[in-house]
Amino acid sequence: MVTRTDAPTRREQILKEAARLFAERGFHGVGVDEIGAAVGISGPGLYRHFPGKDAMLAELLVGISGQLLTGAKRRLAEADGQMSASALLDSLIEGHIDFALDDRPLITLHDRELDRLRDSDRKLVRQLQRQYVELWVEVVREVYPELTEPAARSAVHSVFGLLNSTPHLGRAGTLPGRGVTAALLHRMARGAFAAAGAAQG
Repeated sequence: MVTRTDAPTRREQILKEAARLFAERGFHGVGVDEIGAAVGISGPGLYRHFPGKDAMLAELLVGISGQLLTGAKRRLAEADGQMSASALLDSLIEGHIDFALDDRPLITLHDRELDRLRDSDRKLVRQLQRQYVELWVEVVREVYPELTEPAARSAVHSVFGLLNSTPHLGRAGTLPGRGVTAALLHRMARGAFAAAGAAQG
């Protein structure tokens, strides 16, 4: 059986560099040749992997939305009654913090370039995001049963806004360290949910 490892690795390299460049200079400020140079291949060589920049942008934004949803579903499945709702919420927060710290360019890209996607891709991103939010809402309401569904949903969106603020925290080298930053974000997220619950109590 033939295993295909080279192409996915190359695609991942291309997407990582495309995300970085798009986030730094904007989608229209980056050429295919520049993305190719960043991964050591000719610009035309990229077309063996992607039909163009639009396809890269779509795969980046649809891909990360799908990965977040898949990761959350996996955490729920792994819990499966083996941990408290509070511990499960901590696990969901940790997963999102990993994304917020490790994929900062994608947050910037989402904020700036989502409207550039084709309608079908943009709708898919929104659909995946809604499913992701609803998974959180269910867990948050188990931990804070005093929250109504709309209040829990608003709290989840607010916490996402807090966690997704990482591109504005400064350059990676200026942060106090990944562990310290992750712990701070976690405390702030739990504090936000607790405050929302207290306000409804």
